[in-house]
Amino acid sequence: MQIEMHNIYKAFGQNKVLEGVHFSLEAGEVHALMGENGAGKSTLMNILTGLHKQDQGTIEINGKETTFKDSKEAEEAGMAFIRQELNIWPEMTVLENLFIGREMVNAFGVLKTKQMKARAKEIFKTLNISLPFDKEAGFCSVGEQQMIEIAKALMTDAEVIIMDEPTAALTDREIEKLFEVMKGLTKNGVSLVYISHRMEEIFAICDRITVMRDGKTVGTKRIADTNFDEVVQKMVGRELEDRFPHREANAGNIVLDVKGLTRKGLFEDIHFAVRQGEIVGVAGLMGAGRTEIMRALFGVDQIDSGEITIEGKKVSIRKPTDAVRHGLAFITENRKEEGLILDFSVRENIGLPNLKSFALAES
Repeated sequence: MQIEMHNIYKAFGQNKVLEGVHFSLEAGEVHALMGENGAGKSTLMNILTGLHKQDQGTIEINGKETTFKDSKEAEEAGMAFIRQELNIWPEMTVLENLFIGREMVNAFGVLKTKQMKARAKEIFKTLNISLPFDKEAGFCSVGEQQMIEIAKALMTDAEVIIMDEPTAALTDREIEKLFEVMKGLTKNGVSLVYISHRMEEIFAICDRITVMRDGKTVGTKRIADTNFDEVVQKMVGRELEDRFPHREANAGNIVLDVKGLTRKGLFEDIHFAVRQGEIVGVAGLMGAGRTEIMRALFGVDQIDSGEITIEGKKVSIRKPTDAVRHGLAFITENRKEEGLILDFSVRENIGLPNLKSFALAES
């Protein structure tokens, strides 16, 4: 499928989001779409797939001017959009999420569960995923949910797949497998739009790159004809003088000491210490227990054994309020489900951990 977007404009009220953007996609290519947050990348793809309507400009698909009335029509025309905000139904199973809106049924409307599982197994094997089909998606990690979204897109037999930050929650091994799948898709003529801030990935997998800045197209080049510094300069509008500035680590005394932390079946005998003024990284493959350790440390889940010491004093953290009282904060992996109350304002969300102190101040 060949796509040409010419002179696209879009505003939401007084906010001009896109101003004269140009974008093209060739059959069988991986085209990187890059720009800082707010550059207009996702809005442009939302217009392409019928979620928004452009104010001005034209879209040509295989040489014919086309406008989709909604995302369903775009999907039926052969487009799939793997969004940065995951479209997962947490109360439904993995299998139900994979086939939502595309269920296989017989003449009586009864689900063909066996055939659905066979098709899902085929895609999971391609992506090297191992997930129980009857598991509720809400109990899957963010990385697992991301893989479900990718699998869902591959099951549509789309001619164009738009990937918006698809590797944000994936491990290196999973990213490597995804790239293999992407290469196989392009050999079969499938076109991919790849939105990412990870420069190394762009140069590893993409054929061309379009850079956007402040709602405008800055330029399009073949990956072989550009380099890291040029792309960054186009993204930010200036030269980046020092990509890796020298830092002096001045770590102080141990402020957090974890010994023998264990939650049976998830992690066992975890030891680490954090010193004042330092950043400690916790790495591992999906399922290694990284998230589970942090949830337990913050009191979201209970531990079976182990000691937590904060500034030389052993503490008991059985619930998040205990952790907050001892000076810990937790930015969750799943911001949408666990980190924010989406119906609350920004002000109300920010104030949640300190409601008691604010109430005392008001009185």
